[in-house]
Amino acid sequence: MRKIIALISTITVLYFSVEGRVFAQHNSHDTSEVHHIHDADDEIAHEMENHHSTGEKEQDYGDVIMHHISDDYVFQIFGSLHFPLPVIIYEKGKGFDIFNSNQLLLQDDNHLSRGKYYYHHGKLLIPTLDANGHVQHDEEGHVIGKSEARIGDLLSGNENVFYNFSITKNVFGLLLSVAILLIMFFSVSKAYKKNPNGAPRGFQGMMEIIITFVKDEIAKPFIGAKHEKFLPYLLTIFFFIWVNNVLGLVPFFPGSANVTGNIAITFFLAIASLIMVFINGNKHFWGHILNPPGMPLPVKFLLVPIEFIGIFTKPFSLMIRLFANITAGHIIILSIIGITFIVQSVAVVV
Repeated sequence: MRKIIALISTITVLYFSVEGRVFAQHNSHDTSEVHHIHDADDEIAHEMENHHSTGEKEQDYGDVIMHHISDDYVFQIFGSLHFPLPVIIYEKGKGFDIFNSNQLLLQDDNHLSRGKYYYHHGKLLIPTLDANGHVQHDEEGHVIGKSEARIGDLLSGNENVFYNFSITKNVFGLLLSVAILLIMFFSVSKAYKKNPNGAPRGFQGMMEIIITFVKDEIAKPFIGAKHEKFLPYLLTIFFFIWVNNVLGLVPFFPGSANVTGNIAITFFLAIASLIMVFINGNKHFWGHILNPPGMPLPVKFLLVPIEFIGIFTKPFSLMIRLFANITAGHIIILSIIGITFIVQSVAVVV
């Protein structure tokens, strides 16, 4: 395990060293040129060139960091080397539009991807055009048009939206982690079937240590006698978070997706756990919530609302903690590595 961590750390430093060079180098190009989606860092490099030409030493490395932790339609490896992903758009009355993310452009108002889509730093819109074919903006400068459908749009019946089923970095990372989990679980299950009474060896032995930990240190103490009923759910959640956290530390394809740093993922995990509590909560559980035993009546009026609100605040706080910790971890690692290029000194590499 220590060798694996050392290897990942070394590759991470080397990878972002290359990225830093791309970021800091002087790239000359025509500003009127339409840039492909994977040339976002070249844009930043161009801005840095302008800073150097005016005598400014400060570099906006924050843009590079946010580019790496945000979701997008392409895996950027380094420079212009990238791995495109499929874009899948459904529009009512017009059907599906499926194309490669290489066709997305970082464009101005006169250039639209596939003549239709306005793409800007990970956001995709179908803009409203004026009589001259230019993109319309509101008073605050925001593009007017159809945006991606959200839960609120589905509930309200808003039809001025399109449905985005694209395989983004986070979706790809999610599918990859599911595939890895299936391989892990089926391989261990197969090993147990072959040798049910023998001592576990290799990967099976490592997995048994983790499974025993979840069983003895999490399930038994907090759930009690019926803990085995919940072990499949607890183990799935545990390994899902663990695998995605590890994949997020790998700085190159197919890793680097910030899955557990996406609040939509942590929100679903929180909702799933809350549903488990509601479904399996027995009369003793609800009795302690709605009628705390051994408490004077005046205290119950104060305690019951607090306990009831606590049912929702616990999963909510866990949702925020996982999202914030993973996102902050990525930002801190990239910030520390970026110090080398911000101060422009080899002395701080160590």
